[in-house]
Amino acid sequence: QVQLVESGGGLVQAGGSLRLSCVASGRTFSSRAMGWHRQAPGKQRESVAVIASGGSTNYADSVKGRFTISRDNAKNTVYLQMNSLKPEDTAVYYCATRRLRGLSYEYDYWGQGTQVTVSS
Repeated sequence: QVQLVESGGGLVQAGGSLRLSCVASGRTFSSRAMGWHRQAPGKQRESVAVIASGGSTNYADSVKGRFTISRDNAKNTVYLQMNSLKPEDTAVYYCATRRLRGLSYEYDYWGQGTQVTVSS
């Protein structure tokens, strides 16, 4: 069982920055890929960024160049640095662990989410 706890959300003006953190329990953190997702009101949840156990990263086109995902395996923590925030970044942000199931990936454990609100 893995528990994930996000923090760092809040209210920020457009153009501002926030850093989200996600602390994971369990001894398998370093071997798992981790992802950040978000869900805005009335919209489907979407993947924002993912970082593999080896450190390679991937981003949604909408956040490339503005967001940076990183991890500290010694602290069982994954971060999402968000710069140049836009009102359309407003959403609940979730972290999740990713695993390979068969020939595809799935996210199996999720945090409770942290609200990010960007005012114009």
